[in-house]
Amino acid sequence: MKLILSRKGFDSSAGGVPSPILPDGRLVVLPIPDARSTIPYSAISHAGEPLGPLVSDLTRGRIAADARAHLDPDLTKESLPRQPGWRPVFGQMGQALGHLRNQGVGPGDLFLFFGLFRRVERVAERWRWVSDAAPCHVLWGWMQVSEVLSLGEELPSAYSWTGYHPHCQRLGEAGNALYIARRRLQLAESGDDLPGAGIFSHYAAQRRLTAANAARVSDWELPAWWYPGDGRAPLSYHGDPKRWRRSGGQTALRAVARGQEFVLDTEQYPEALPWARELIRN
Repeated sequence: MKLILSRKGFDSSAGGVPSPILPDGRLVVLPIPDARSTIPYSAISHAGEPLGPLVSDLTRGRIAADARAHLDPDLTKESLPRQPGWRPVFGQMGQALGHLRNQGVGPGDLFLFFGLFRRVERVAERWRWVSDAAPCHVLWGWMQVSEVLSLGEELPSAYSWTGYHPHCQRLGEAGNALYIARRRLQLAESGDDLPGAGIFSHYAAQRRLTAANAARVSDWELPAWWYPGDGRAPLSYHGDPKRWRRSGGQTALRAVARGQEFVLDTEQYPEALPWARELIRN
C-alpha cells in the first residue's frame, strides 16, 4: 500500500498567496485558478465558509469572487450542489499522473493532501493576513482510492456525475485521470468506521508539517520513523540523503520546493498507516 503526500491549493506560484486559517482555527483551502473550469469561487464553500469573499480580499482583488476555480481534490458533499451518485474525487494529469502511475498508485492507496496556510483576521468587513503570522505547510484532507478512471474523448455514462469536475473539461487530452474515493476508509487493523475521504476542518499542531520557527516552509518536522535508514526507499522526490537528518527524536526533512505527489511505500514503513489513521480519527 502507498501513502501519498499531495500538495494542493493556493501557494506562492499557484494563486500567489497561502490558503487561510480563520480566527476560529478553521482551515479553508483555496483551489487554484482555472479559466477552463465551470465553477466560480463564489459557488464554493469549504469548512462552511464561502470562498468568494476570501479569495477576493486575500488577493486584493487580483482574483475576483466570480473567477473560475480548479476544485480538485473535491472531498466534501457540502462544497457544491451535487448530482445523484456523487463521491469524493481527485484528478491528475501529465507528469504528476505519470509519477503516480510509475509508483504503482491505485486502488486502496491513501492520499494525504497538504497545502500552504497562514492565519487571517477580519477587519472593517474584509479579510486580511495577520501581520506576524508566518505561513506553514499543513495537512488538510485525505482520500483512499477505490478506483482510477482514465479519461478519454467521452465520459462514460456511469460517471456522468463527474462532468462538473475540472479534469472533465479536459477530455481528449493525453494523460488525464480521476481517482475516485472509497465510501469508507479501509486500513489494516482499523476498527474505526471512518469515511473514505474528508477534510481536517481545523488547524492542529499534529497535522502541521513545517517545523516550528522554521526559516522556510519546506523545512519539515516529521515523526522519527520517516527517516529512510536501513536501506528503505525514501519518500519519492526526496532521495538526496542531505535532505534528511535526525533531530531530537524527530526527523527533519528539507522538502523539495516543486512537485505535487510524494509517494511512500508503507510496506517499508509499517508505522505510516497507524499514523495516518490516528490523524484521520482525531
